[in-house]
Amino acid sequence: MQFARLEDVTIHYRLSGLLADKPVIVMVNSLGTDLRIWDDVVQALESDYAVLVYDKRGHGLSDLGTPPYRIEDHADDLIALLAFLGIGKAVFCGLSVGGQVVQAVYARMPELVAGIVFSNTAPKIGDAAFWDRRIAAVEAGGLEAIAEGVLERWFSAGFRQRESGDFPGYRNMLLRQPVDGYTGTCAAIRDFDMKAQAGEIAVPAACIVGSADGATPPDLVSAFADHIAGAKFHLIEGVGHIPCVEAPERVSAIIRDIAEAAFSEQGAQEA
Repeated sequence: MQFARLEDVTIHYRLSGLLADKPVIVMVNSLGTDLRIWDDVVQALESDYAVLVYDKRGHGLSDLGTPPYRIEDHADDLIALLAFLGIGKAVFCGLSVGGQVVQAVYARMPELVAGIVFSNTAPKIGDAAFWDRRIAAVEAGGLEAIAEGVLERWFSAGFRQRESGDFPGYRNMLLRQPVDGYTGTCAAIRDFDMKAQAGEIAVPAACIVGSADGATPPDLVSAFADHIAGAKFHLIEGVGHIPCVEAPERVSAIIRDIAEAAFSEQGAQEA
């Protein structure tokens, strides 16, 4: 396992294939998950790209830090992790709150960002009342109190009903996240709003959403794509909020498309 000690937290990460001639792809996971949600996507890309995945503070094997958080805290962690690893430019794929972290990284240090895939995310997700209710429910009853509703948003009915261990495994992933890390990140999402800055994104970009996403519905993500000049919008039929689990081949292809556009553009600028 790989860990980086940053300013106030130790971050768990996994970096595969970092070589001088390999472009880098960074994936940022969603609320209540850890870096393992990207496993199938990493496997599809790591022969051609260096791929970095990590656990946000308060998730997985990373430190809790001091919740509640701001999205900027998560962005600072990612910027510091990239500096620790000597990565100066990458294509980013951010899922849900991970997409908001990428928005904050781009706003702070656009020179780090060659291209972006926004998966199931938006500049503003939900309202304060929704997130305050979520936080109160978890504080009162733990993650078990919200698990069924969350999992219905995460995954399509077909995935939840499969006769395999996949769905129970992802339920376990949610339930085993640190409660304070979960509620601390809920507060970060509640307080984040970059709608006014969406039109400032000026790198190759795509927006992905599942047709069965109950957390960031297709209309919300489509509206986000409309604000980004030249952004491609991809509706993936029959999947929920975590398409990297339900449709990794499709997600990998979209990331590869943006990476090829971003790094070829970078090469042309450097020539």
